[in-house]
Amino acid sequence: MNQDWQNFLTTQGAQIRDGVVQDFGDAAAERIATRDGTVLCDLSQFGILKVSGEEAQGFLHNLFSSDVKALSPQHAQYSSFNTAKGRALATFLIWQGGNDYFLQLPRELLAPIQKKLSMYILRSKVKIENASEAIVSLGLSGLNASALLKEMVAPPPEAVMAMTSATHFAVIRLGDQRFQINVAPDHAADLWKKLGGAARPAGSPCWDWLNIRAGIPIILPQTQEQFVPQMANLDLIGAVNFKKGCYPGQEIVARMQYLGKNKRRMYLAHAESGQAPQAGDELFSMEMEGQSCGMVVNAQPAPGGGYDLLAVIQIASHDAFPVHLGALTGARLQFQPLPYPLP
Repeated sequence: MNQDWQNFLTTQGAQIRDGVVQDFGDAAAERIATRDGTVLCDLSQFGILKVSGEEAQGFLHNLFSSDVKALSPQHAQYSSFNTAKGRALATFLIWQGGNDYFLQLPRELLAPIQKKLSMYILRSKVKIENASEAIVSLGLSGLNASALLKEMVAPPPEAVMAMTSATHFAVIRLGDQRFQINVAPDHAADLWKKLGGAARPAGSPCWDWLNIRAGIPIILPQTQEQFVPQMANLDLIGAVNFKKGCYPGQEIVARMQYLGKNKRRMYLAHAESGQAPQAGDELFSMEMEGQSCGMVVNAQPAPGGGYDLLAVIQIASHDAFPVHLGALTGARLQFQPLPYPLP
């Protein structure tokens, strides 16, 4: 996190640990406001890689699962970087600024993914650098989010994943009333003060909860190489293009798509558990006779108690058997509808 930005957030009451805003003094109330009101979040749980150079677009297009050539300064997208076996190493939110491309991913994966991507550069005219200090990302979500942006910043983009840009900021519409604002550090404090007067400041976990409710999986160190993109519904959020050419793992991804051999999908669930679920935690059902039937992808405390989570689960177990956290004696998952239909 940019040090000046961290110092400013501290003056606003932010409780910061390891460079991530945990809350602004009342985490429980902030979760309720995230569900029922309008909130403003710092997104420093994510880092940003900048990919530049005259061959940057083709370089990324040949490595990622999405159609990077379809990116423009007016349209962002989700994507994934996979192993040769089609297992996701990272998921990204990608946007374009000028001729440069920006990849947003969890801070813990920033350095290893930068190193991994750099191995593919060889003689390509491409440069990859950590741009986390040069951009402050804010999240604005809730009933009045669109109106606030229009009144205090600029008319928001109309379509989901559309993007508008100005001199010091860019706005990406992630949902009906959910936006990410990327702003130059020198202008972040003023923007925060404007929006924070009408939207409640909330900790980064509140934004992570919104991603869960939106069915957007975030690959973390605990879940690297666990899922083929379709298992984590990446094909349903525009992160996989089945018409593009080869990229690492493309053959596996295509085979799963066209031969219909995907036996796992990601589901949204709630659990009343005394212990917080963690990414990578295993799930169990009677159908699997003691073997794991799935894995937690992401989890966060839910407004009102318990935990909401995304989990990749055997379709047969989801459809026919109770699924439990950690063991057959663990908390039972209460499945809830995702905001997009499953095949």
